[in-house]
Amino acid sequence: MTKDTHRQQFPALTNKAYFNYGGQGPLPEPALEAIYEAYKRVQLGGPFSGEVGAWVVQEAMLTRRAIASELAVPAETIALTEDVTVGCNIALWGIDWKAGDRLLLSDCEHPGIVASVMELQRRFNLEVAVCPLAATLNEGDPVAAIADCLQPNTRLLVISHILWNTGQVLPLTEIVNVCHETKVKVLVDAAQSVGVLPLNLIESGVDFYAFTGHKWWCGPEGLGGLYVSAAALADLHPVFIGWRGIVTDSHAKVIGWKAGAQRYEIATSAYPLYSGLRSAIALQHEWGTIQERYAEICRLSKYLWERLSELPDVECLRKSAPEAGLVSFRLMNGKPHNQLVNLLEKQGIMVRTILDPDCVRACVHYFTTEAEIDRLVEGVLSQMERI
Repeated sequence: MTKDTHRQQFPALTNKAYFNYGGQGPLPEPALEAIYEAYKRVQLGGPFSGEVGAWVVQEAMLTRRAIASELAVPAETIALTEDVTVGCNIALWGIDWKAGDRLLLSDCEHPGIVASVMELQRRFNLEVAVCPLAATLNEGDPVAAIADCLQPNTRLLVISHILWNTGQVLPLTEIVNVCHETKVKVLVDAAQSVGVLPLNLIESGVDFYAFTGHKWWCGPEGLGGLYVSAAALADLHPVFIGWRGIVTDSHAKVIGWKAGAQRYEIATSAYPLYSGLRSAIALQHEWGTIQERYAEICRLSKYLWERLSELPDVECLRKSAPEAGLVSFRLMNGKPHNQLVNLLEKQGIMVRTILDPDCVRACVHYFTTEAEIDRLVEGVLSQMERI
């Protein structure tokens, strides 16, 4: 499938230059249709009927399998959630914390995760330490930086696979190895990596991997997942609890948890989104393999990085070509980034600001075009003269 033909299936791309895939990807037409047809089927069958109930179970199973195939893991290790934050909170709050336990996170984590950690610290009297990974963007060793911060009472490391603010790709397997040497578990915020990087979570050894379908997979908002390794499953207790995660006997008495990660699922969800996500994932495979898509993302992000680096008074945060689809840059003349973003949006060019570090972030996907990138760069240059 050609890139032009592929792009025609995304209604949002017809009237704008879109660079916010790291915030939310646009839904393709087949996914929209799949969601509509699923909702219609539920209504025609009866929202609370035996037929639809069996259909929901089948839809959930198919969706776990589709996700598991993308992550190279067994389907039973996947819990369906609403988003990355819910997945992270399942792992954060499911650990049997004791006062004095230590939690380590990086200085590049999303505020939603930082806030959860702060409440854990208050609730359980934890020690919380922050590892300086931002400084390793252009030089330094993130694995060594993390190793230096591990202490005997450290129980969990919280990091992102791709840092949401700078686009740095962390060496996950090496980080997991150094943590597991001292029995430290690893929770990964995978908001920016799922749908971008070729993944094999079994090989990585990671314990918890929380992701969403609405960013780089271009699926519907409100559907994500959490991978829990077989080794980590036994010690992670359910926190949010509902009928989907429990087993009952013939008298409706609770007798235990569902097998595998399904125990972390809760109750009623927007089930028609399941077919929408599967459709969005399938559409990406029509263009190429994950390896081919990742290579195209890197090629295009390098092109954007090179074009931005040529502009006066613009500095890319990375000193070398990006390793994924996030390209962060700053204006060196002291002009406000939010004003640039607002002016670009009026031109139909969508980027966003990041507050820490203070910069503008543009995201390129495998179906971004050089023409879109040129339009963005020209827009930055022209709007800088107006700010």
